[in-house]
Amino acid sequence: MGFPSQSNGEGVQQPPPPGVPVTVKLPVKKPMVTYVLIGVTVLIYLLQNLSTSLSPGGVDWPFVLGGKINELILQGQVWRLLTPALLHGSLLHIAFNMYALFSLGSSLERYYGHGRFLLLYAIGAFCGNTLSFLLSPNPSLGASTAVFGLVAAEGVFIYRNRNLFGARARAMLTNLVLIIAVNLMIGLQPGIDNWGHLGGLIGGAAFACMAGPLLQVQQTYTGCEL
Repeated sequence: MGFPSQSNGEGVQQPPPPGVPVTVKLPVKKPMVTYVLIGVTVLIYLLQNLSTSLSPGGVDWPFVLGGKINELILQGQVWRLLTPALLHGSLLHIAFNMYALFSLGSSLERYYGHGRFLLLYAIGAFCGNTLSFLLSPNPSLGASTAVFGLVAAEGVFIYRNRNLFGARARAMLTNLVLIIAVNLMIGLQPGIDNWGHLGGLIGGAAFACMAGPLLQVQQTYTGCEL
């Protein structure tokens, strides 16, 4: 992974011999976009519950205005290919997705940066809802389209930087593949939009391959930095 430079007494910088431990400094960035996405999504979920509680007939107006409803998308309401990622159908639904967003986003955003991470999240949501629109007539909602995009991006990130992860890379990739397989199998149950999951995977993987970070180690006097 590289070594900090040391002087040989003649002004020439030399790396320490193999086996000497070094300190690797990881990027330090607070995942502000992840926090904001979670906050906005939770706020909208509260508005959904407030709407069903107060409106005549218990109408979920945020879903009516932003859910993936194919007939309305065909009428030109194309924002519905993004906004379903901010809507959820139950407490368990939002809890699972926000936990996954926090777990994946806290690490990915450090390497992607705030703007590129937000674009990754949006592309996962867009691709997931687009594939669902094309292949499923059913209305849908949920951040799992975007979350599956993050899962795919995490896999691409580990694979592209496998030399830095060393022996752990294979185990990490295997674990991600198992997570994806299990969730896609769960998605075969009625009422779950598996096409959205698959579209999110495709979108996240494609973006990560084209614009994902490729880490390099730089030598410093105090350690190594990525």
